[in-house]
Amino acid sequence: MFRKISLIGLVLFTYLTVFAAVLAQDEKPEDGIYSAIFTTDSTMFNVCEAYDGRGTLTVKDGEMMIHVSLASKNILNLYRGFAEDAQKEGAVLLEPTVDEVTYSDGFQDTVHGFDIPVPYLNEDFDLALVGKKGKWYDHKVSVSDPIYVGPLQEASVADGTWLCDVTLKGGSGKASVESPATLTVTNGDIIARLIWSSKNYEYMLIDDVQYDKINKEGNSTFEIPVTLDNEMPVSALTVAMSEPHLVDYTLYFDSSTLTEKK
Repeated sequence: MFRKISLIGLVLFTYLTVFAAVLAQDEKPEDGIYSAIFTTDSTMFNVCEAYDGRGTLTVKDGEMMIHVSLASKNILNLYRGFAEDAQKEGAVLLEPTVDEVTYSDGFQDTVHGFDIPVPYLNEDFDLALVGKKGKWYDHKVSVSDPIYVGPLQEASVADGTWLCDVTLKGGSGKASVESPATLTVTNGDIIARLIWSSKNYEYMLIDDVQYDKINKEGNSTFEIPVTLDNEMPVSALTVAMSEPHLVDYTLYFDSSTLTEKK
Protein backbone atom coordinates (compact mmCIF):
# COMPACT_ATOMS: atom_id res chain seq x y z
CA MET A 1 0.00 0.00 0.00
CA PHE A 2 2.81 2.35 0.97
CA ARG A 3 4.64 1.66 -2.25
CA LYS A 4 1.49 2.32 -4.30
CA ILE A 5 0.95 5.70 -2.58
CA SER A 6 4.62 6.60 -3.08
CA LEU A 7 4.37 5.75 -6.78
CA ILE A 8 1.23 7.85 -7.18
CA GLY A 9 2.96 10.70 -5.34
CA LEU A 10 5.98 10.46 -7.61
CA VAL A 11 3.83 10.54 -10.74
CA LEU A 12 1.87 13.52 -9.39
CA PHE A 13 5.06 15.36 -8.47
CA THR A 14 6.52 14.79 -11.93
CA TYR A 15 3.32 15.98 -13.60
CA LEU A 16 3.18 19.14 -11.48
CA THR A 17 6.86 19.86 -12.17
CA VAL A 18 6.37 19.59 -15.93
CA PHE A 19 3.13 21.60 -15.75
CA ALA A 20 4.88 24.35 -13.78
CA ALA A 21 7.69 24.46 -16.35
CA VAL A 22 5.18 24.85 -19.19
CA LEU A 23 3.44 27.64 -17.32
CA ALA A 24 6.78 29.35 -16.72
CA GLN A 25 7.52 29.27 -20.45
CA ASP A 26 4.08 30.61 -21.34
CA GLU A 27 4.32 33.56 -18.93
CA LYS A 28 4.89 36.84 -20.73
CA PRO A 29 4.81 40.29 -19.16
CA GLU A 30 2.53 43.05 -20.38
CA ASP A 31 3.85 45.22 -23.21
CA GLY A 32 6.52 47.58 -21.94
CA ILE A 33 10.20 48.00 -21.09
CA TYR A 34 11.78 45.83 -18.37
CA SER A 35 15.13 45.18 -16.76
CA ALA A 36 15.81 41.42 -16.78
CA ILE A 37 18.57 39.00 -15.84
CA PHE A 38 20.43 37.39 -18.75
CA THR A 39 22.13 34.13 -17.70
CA THR A 40 24.52 32.01 -19.77
CA ASP A 41 26.32 28.70 -19.28
CA SER A 42 29.80 30.21 -19.74
CA THR A 43 31.99 32.67 -17.85
CA MET A 44 33.42 33.73 -21.23
CA PHE A 45 29.98 34.79 -22.50
CA ASN A 46 28.25 37.18 -20.17
CA VAL A 47 26.84 40.64 -19.63
CA CYS A 48 29.24 43.52 -19.02
CA GLU A 49 29.84 43.85 -15.26
CA ALA A 50 28.65 47.46 -15.41
CA TYR A 51 25.08 46.12 -15.75
CA ASP A 52 25.06 43.49 -12.97
CA GLY A 53 24.05 40.69 -15.33
CA ARG A 54 20.96 42.48 -16.60
CA GLY A 55 19.71 43.62 -20.00
CA THR A 56 16.80 45.66 -21.34
CA LEU A 57 13.77 43.49 -22.19
CA THR A 58 11.23 44.94 -24.61
CA VAL A 59 7.79 43.31 -24.83
CA LYS A 60 5.55 44.33 -27.71
CA ASP A 61 2.45 42.51 -28.98
CA GLY A 62 3.49 39.46 -26.97
CA GLU A 63 6.95 39.28 -28.60
CA MET A 64 10.03 39.65 -26.38
CA MET A 65 13.46 41.02 -27.24
CA ILE A 66 16.34 41.61 -24.83
CA HIS A 67 19.28 43.93 -25.48
CA VAL A 68 22.44 42.93 -23.64
CA SER A 69 25.82 44.66 -23.58
CA LEU A 70 28.54 42.02 -23.41
CA ALA A 71 31.93 42.16 -21.69
CA SER A 72 33.97 42.94 -24.81
CA LYS A 73 33.98 43.04 -28.62
CA ASN A 74 35.26 39.46 -28.92
CA ILE A 75 31.86 38.01 -29.92
CA LEU A 76 31.08 38.96 -33.52
CA ASN A 77 27.69 37.31 -34.16
CA LEU A 78 24.96 35.37 -32.38
CA TYR A 79 22.41 32.94 -33.77
CA ARG A 80 19.07 31.94 -32.22
CA GLY A 81 19.55 28.18 -32.44
CA PHE A 82 22.43 25.77 -32.90
CA ALA A 83 25.96 26.44 -34.15
CA GLU A 84 25.50 23.87 -36.92
CA ASP A 85 22.51 25.75 -38.35
CA ALA A 86 24.22 29.13 -38.00
CA GLN A 87 26.74 28.06 -40.64
CA LYS A 88 24.16 27.04 -43.23
CA GLU A 89 23.41 29.15 -46.28
CA GLY A 90 20.68 31.70 -45.59
CA ALA A 91 21.07 31.63 -41.79
CA VAL A 92 20.06 34.99 -40.31
CA LEU A 93 22.74 36.05 -37.83
CA LEU A 94 22.28 38.59 -35.06
CA GLU A 95 24.53 41.58 -35.77
CA PRO A 96 26.28 43.48 -32.97
CA THR A 97 25.80 47.05 -31.88
CA VAL A 98 28.62 49.12 -30.39
CA ASP A 99 27.59 50.09 -26.85
CA GLU A 100 29.28 52.66 -24.65
CA VAL A 101 29.55 51.54 -21.02
CA THR A 102 30.71 53.29 -17.86
CA TYR A 103 32.08 51.18 -15.00
CA SER A 104 31.73 51.92 -11.29
CA ASP A 105 35.24 53.45 -11.17
CA GLY A 106 34.32 55.87 -13.96
CA PHE A 107 36.24 54.02 -16.70
CA GLN A 108 34.47 54.17 -20.07
CA ASP A 109 34.70 51.62 -22.85
CA THR A 110 32.88 50.30 -25.91
CA VAL A 111 31.62 46.71 -26.14
CA HIS A 112 29.42 44.68 -28.44
CA GLY A 113 25.72 44.48 -27.66
CA PHE A 114 23.01 42.32 -29.21
CA ASP A 115 19.23 42.34 -29.60
CA ILE A 116 18.20 38.76 -28.86
CA PRO A 117 14.69 37.34 -29.48
CA VAL A 118 13.40 35.69 -26.29
CA PRO A 119 10.97 32.76 -26.83
CA TYR A 120 10.04 32.45 -23.12
CA LEU A 121 11.17 33.39 -19.62
CA ASN A 122 12.74 31.31 -16.84
CA GLU A 123 13.83 28.43 -19.10
CA ASP A 124 16.99 27.78 -21.10
CA PHE A 125 17.01 28.30 -24.86
CA ASP A 126 19.73 27.76 -27.48
CA LEU A 127 22.00 30.58 -28.61
CA ALA A 128 25.14 30.04 -30.70
CA LEU A 129 28.05 32.47 -30.99
CA VAL A 130 31.10 33.06 -33.14
CA GLY A 131 34.21 34.95 -32.09
CA LYS A 132 37.22 36.44 -33.81
CA LYS A 133 38.70 33.00 -34.56
CA GLY A 134 35.67 32.11 -36.70
CA LYS A 135 34.57 29.05 -34.70
CA TRP A 136 30.93 28.65 -33.70
CA TYR A 137 29.94 27.44 -30.20
CA ASP A 138 26.63 26.23 -28.77
CA HIS A 139 25.36 27.78 -25.54
CA LYS A 140 22.31 27.75 -23.30
CA VAL A 141 20.94 31.06 -22.05
CA SER A 142 17.89 32.20 -20.11
CA VAL A 143 16.05 35.41 -19.26
CA SER A 144 14.40 35.90 -15.88
CA ASP A 145 13.30 38.36 -13.18
CA PRO A 146 11.72 41.05 -15.39
CA ILE A 147 11.34 44.34 -13.49
CA TYR A 148 9.05 46.93 -15.07
CA VAL A 149 10.83 50.11 -16.14
CA GLY A 150 8.22 51.93 -18.20
CA PRO A 151 5.90 51.90 -21.23
CA LEU A 152 7.00 51.42 -24.82
CA GLN A 153 8.27 54.56 -26.46
CA GLU A 154 6.79 55.27 -29.85
CA ALA A 155 9.43 56.36 -32.33
CA SER A 156 8.86 59.98 -33.35
CA VAL A 157 10.78 61.39 -36.28
CA ALA A 158 10.86 65.05 -37.26
CA ASP A 159 10.07 66.04 -40.82
CA GLY A 160 13.13 65.91 -43.04
CA THR A 161 15.47 63.45 -44.72
CA TRP A 162 17.12 60.72 -42.67
CA LEU A 163 19.34 57.67 -42.98
CA CYS A 164 18.18 54.50 -41.19
CA ASP A 165 19.57 50.97 -40.97
CA VAL A 166 17.27 48.38 -42.54
CA THR A 167 17.47 44.58 -42.40
CA LEU A 168 15.80 42.10 -44.74
CA LYS A 169 14.69 38.56 -43.88
CA GLY A 170 13.05 35.85 -45.94
CA GLY A 171 13.29 34.43 -49.40
CA SER A 172 16.31 32.29 -50.18
CA GLY A 173 18.59 34.51 -48.13
CA LYS A 174 20.52 35.61 -51.23
CA ALA A 175 18.75 38.95 -51.71
CA SER A 176 19.59 42.04 -49.70
CA VAL A 177 18.70 45.72 -49.59
CA GLU A 178 20.99 48.71 -49.33
CA SER A 179 21.50 49.89 -45.75
CA PRO A 180 21.21 52.53 -44.50
CA ALA A 181 18.14 53.52 -46.50
CA THR A 182 17.04 57.09 -47.10
CA LEU A 183 13.80 58.08 -45.34
CA THR A 184 11.72 61.13 -46.19
CA VAL A 185 9.40 62.23 -43.38
CA THR A 186 6.49 64.57 -44.10
CA ASN A 187 3.88 65.35 -41.44
CA GLY A 188 4.94 62.17 -39.62
CA ASP A 189 4.51 59.93 -42.69
CA ILE A 190 7.68 57.98 -43.52
CA ILE A 191 8.63 57.04 -47.09
CA ALA A 192 11.72 54.86 -47.62
CA ARG A 193 13.79 54.71 -50.77
CA LEU A 194 14.58 50.98 -50.90
CA ILE A 195 17.34 49.71 -53.21
CA TRP A 196 17.60 45.96 -53.78
CA SER A 197 20.74 43.96 -54.58
CA SER A 198 19.16 42.88 -57.89
CA LYS A 199 17.63 44.57 -60.94
CA ASN A 200 15.01 41.83 -61.27
CA TYR A 201 12.28 43.06 -58.89
CA GLU A 202 9.32 44.59 -60.72
CA TYR A 203 6.96 45.56 -57.91
CA MET A 204 6.36 45.22 -54.17
CA LEU A 205 3.16 44.49 -52.25
CA ILE A 206 2.54 46.03 -48.83
CA ASP A 207 -0.86 45.52 -47.21
CA ASP A 208 -2.19 44.48 -50.65
CA VAL A 209 -1.08 47.79 -52.21
CA GLN A 210 1.25 47.49 -55.23
CA TYR A 211 4.33 49.73 -55.51
CA ASP A 212 6.14 49.67 -58.87
CA LYS A 213 9.88 50.21 -59.16
CA ILE A 214 10.82 53.81 -59.94
CA ASN A 215 13.95 53.21 -62.08
CA LYS A 216 14.65 51.66 -65.49
CA GLU A 217 18.38 50.97 -65.07
CA GLY A 218 20.41 49.60 -62.18
CA ASN A 219 19.19 47.67 -59.15
CA SER A 220 15.44 47.77 -58.51
CA THR A 221 14.50 50.83 -56.48
CA PHE A 222 11.19 51.52 -54.74
CA GLU A 223 9.63 54.26 -52.65
CA ILE A 224 7.41 52.66 -50.02
CA PRO A 225 5.67 53.71 -46.78
CA VAL A 226 7.30 52.20 -43.70
CA THR A 227 6.97 52.01 -39.93
CA LEU A 228 9.93 51.98 -37.58
CA ASP A 229 10.84 49.24 -35.11
CA ASN A 230 8.37 46.72 -36.51
CA GLU A 231 8.78 43.56 -38.56
CA MET A 232 7.09 44.68 -41.81
CA PRO A 233 5.76 41.84 -44.00
CA VAL A 234 6.23 42.64 -47.70
CA SER A 235 6.24 40.72 -50.97
CA ALA A 236 8.31 41.40 -54.06
CA LEU A 237 7.83 40.10 -57.61
CA THR A 238 11.08 38.84 -59.15
CA VAL A 239 11.61 37.93 -62.79
CA ALA A 240 14.99 36.32 -62.15
CA MET A 241 13.46 32.84 -62.26
CA SER A 242 12.02 30.91 -65.22
CA GLU A 243 8.74 32.70 -64.61
CA PRO A 244 7.74 35.70 -62.42
CA HIS A 245 7.56 34.72 -58.77
CA LEU A 246 6.24 36.58 -55.72
CA VAL A 247 8.57 36.21 -52.73
CA ASP A 248 7.69 37.00 -49.11
CA TYR A 249 10.10 39.03 -46.96
CA THR A 250 10.14 41.11 -43.79
CA LEU A 251 11.80 44.52 -43.43
CA TYR A 252 12.93 46.09 -40.17
CA PHE A 253 13.84 49.78 -39.89
CA ASP A 254 15.75 50.47 -36.66
CA SER A 255 14.93 53.92 -35.23
CA SER A 256 17.99 53.81 -32.94
CA THR A 257 20.21 54.20 -36.04
CA LEU A 258 18.52 57.32 -37.43
CA THR A 259 20.89 60.06 -38.54
CA GLU A 260 19.90 63.23 -40.35
CA LYS A 261 20.96 63.22 -44.01
CA LYS A 262 23.04 66.24 -44.88
